[in-house]
Amino acid sequence: MTLGVLLVDDEPLIRSGLRAIINAEPDLAVIGEAEDGASVTSLARRLRPDIVLMDVRMPIIDGIEATRRLLANLDDPPRVLVLTTFENDDYVFDALRAGASGFLLKRARPDEVIRAIRLLAAGESLLFPTAIRELAARCSPAETPARGLDAAGLTDREAEVLRLVAQGLSNAEIASQLIVSLETVKSHVAHVLTKLDARDRTQAVIRAYESGFIIPR
Repeated sequence: MTLGVLLVDDEPLIRSGLRAIINAEPDLAVIGEAEDGASVTSLARRLRPDIVLMDVRMPIIDGIEATRRLLANLDDPPRVLVLTTFENDDYVFDALRAGASGFLLKRARPDEVIRAIRLLAAGESLLFPTAIRELAARCSPAETPARGLDAAGLTDREAEVLRLVAQGLSNAEIASQLIVSLETVKSHVAHVLTKLDARDRTQAVIRAYESGFIIPR
């Protein structure tokens, strides 16, 4: 099965380079392109891409608003991978809050681009714990940590798993650290996502920072 990718970037050279990288893979294909965020929702509705590579800074409608509209207006929206020039760009955190599943630097190597697309298509998230922590320290509103996620009703173990997810640990690494089975960790992660009404691990981590449940230092 070929994974369809929609490219959204106002720089033709960037789109051309990404197109060449993606189309060189037998299981990936660029099925559409846009130079700003205005047409993303209509294109995604018509083309049904699996992944949208979204530039965060664009004219007319930027990647933040385009991501927000995409998730709000499609019943089964594609996963969004935000493209940025600088990893400390505040726009990135806003895009993640809007629903993006991860971000990637425009200077990333071709193999990193391909790996990121495949990860998101498989339902995983692209987490950069240090960068997200630094962005959260600047962008998250101040909340009372003790009450941050009280309404979600996380168990102690689920809260522990969420903190480990925020550190960038995989399910297998979490299982090893907690000395439990991989299936147990998967179950805990699934419960965390459900209780937080989070689409994926990235969204769960963002909500943990936003609520003050995890304090960036």
